[in-house]
Formats: sequence, structure tokens, C-alpha cells
Amino acid sequence: MSEISLGCWTMGGLNWVNGNPNGWANVDEDEIAVAIKQAVDGGVNHFDNADVYGNGKAERMLARVLKKLGLKSEDFVIATKIGHFPGTAEHAYEPAHIRHQCEQSLINLQRDYIDIYYFHHGDFGPHLEEAAATMDALVKEGKVRVKGQSAYSNEDFERAVPLVRPTVLQSWANIAERPHIDAGCPVQKLLEKYEMSFVAFSPLAQGRLLNKYSPDNPPKFDEGDFRRNNKAFSREGLLEIKPRIDALVARFGSDVETLSSVAQRFVLNHPRVACTIPGFRNERQVACNLAAQSFKLSDEDMEFLRKTFPQ
Repeated sequence: MSEISLGCWTMGGLNWVNGNPNGWANVDEDEIAVAIKQAVDGGVNHFDNADVYGNGKAERMLARVLKKLGLKSEDFVIATKIGHFPGTAEHAYEPAHIRHQCEQSLINLQRDYIDIYYFHHGDFGPHLEEAAATMDALVKEGKVRVKGQSAYSNEDFERAVPLVRPTVLQSWANIAERPHIDAGCPVQKLLEKYEMSFVAFSPLAQGRLLNKYSPDNPPKFDEGDFRRNNKAFSREGLLEIKPRIDALVARFGSDVETLSSVAQRFVLNHPRVACTIPGFRNERQVACNLAAQSFKLSDEDMEFLRKTFPQ
């Protein structure tokens, strides 16, 4: 898969699950089409999606856009996930629900198989063993090519990986938040032990590493945008990170392409990180994402970044 890939969460737009906001501000499909064309021309061959992104909207939009551009979906690595959209099931990891969502994702994506199918989180409730068995069955049936496990804590990864036996792990990783990629951390040990790769979402800390938000004028988000009540985007949260962002700008410059490149290359320089999957809304954001492809960080730069953002 391409070192710089793209996450499709933004394509789901404003959204709610069980009354909780879990979307982003709505996107324009024509702008998304132009952006994906730019990405493909720039070498992107991997798109990361999920059933919960717009509750199917992002999967359907990706399929429409690829078709509109005259591109064959099978020429790309298409990932999607199961776990945050429970539908009418008591728990999203009940075997019947996993099978239903897999079939619906195949319909949404207009495909016969999913390249990478992730469990979206590590809260399996009482269903870990049967969920893992269901995923194995989907692989045997040819509906899933590669198993993935996404999670948010070391403990969840340590509990799930020995039973799920995924090929790919996914979680957040950026300069400011790197509990899963720092040397010696539990996830790095799992990656080595089971010979897995790591896919990093939120490499730009949802834009906060791009010096685009001011604590003097915190952003305001619509209902249905998960950032609306996220303390990281509050005045206090932005004030906390501002001195570190200022240090980034002083060393590397203020243009967005460079800051995006610094942030993504820092993550990509870590062992077993296969790719980053930054989000995108338009052609400009894709261009900024792709700038990291040829960017280099020295050992001194890496050490500077670790010290500037201590864990």
C-alpha cells in the first residue's frame, strides 16, 4: 500500500450513532472526486473506510467517485471496519451483525471482497472468540483478504491480537500522541512478535499540528461533528499545545505542506509503520498530504520532535 494513503472519515459528513456525534463537517462530492483524482495521480492506492462513517455514506461515496473517475476499485487497497455501528444488535461484534455489516459494506463499496477488514475497536464484550472465528470464516469464504485490528489502548491490543491474529494494526499516532509507536511500547512488541504492520490514523492530530487553530479564536463545529465537544479544540487545549507548535514553526517553517510533511514523516520513520491515513476534504488538502512523500527528517530532527512533544 502507498506510504501516504487516505482516510475517508470526512466523507461521511455530519453523523450520529446512538445519539452521539461521530462525524465531520459535510463535504462536497465533486471536490472529493477532484481530490481523489489528484491522490491517485500522486501514487495513492489505499483508502481507509468504515461502516460508521456517515453510517455507510462514506463507503458509497468512495465507490461512486472511483466509478465516476473511470477507476477500477480492484486496482486499489480498500479497507473498511466493523464495530462502532451496532444497528439493531445488542453488541456490534455479535457474529450475525459482523456478517450483515460485511455484506452491506460489500454492497456499499460495489466489491466482491474487502482488502483489509478491521475490528474497529477492542471492546468485544463477551464476543471476542466468536467474533474472531467469524472473521476467519469471512477470510475462508473470500469476502475478506486481510484481517485488521484497530484499538485505542495497549490493553485492548494485547487482549485481541492473540485471538484475532490480524496482519495489520491501526490506531492513532502523531508527534504529540504516540503510545503505540514509541520504542519498547507494548504495541511495538506485538508488531514484532506477530510480524504485523501498523497503519497510523490522525498523523496530523486532526489538523492541530498544522498551526491552523488559534486559542484566541477556537473553532466552532456543527452538531454532528465529533470535534464540537472535544477539549483538544477548546481554548485551553489549544493553549496547551501552542508553545510546541510554535517550536515546530520556528524550526521547519509555517507553510502547511512542510508542517504536514514533518508530522507524517515523523510517524513513518518508526519501525513497522506501513502508512499514514490523513483525512481530506479537497484537492488542496491532498496536495499537503502528498508533500510528505519526498520529505526527509534527520536524526537530529527526530530527537528535536521527541523532546518538543514529551510523552
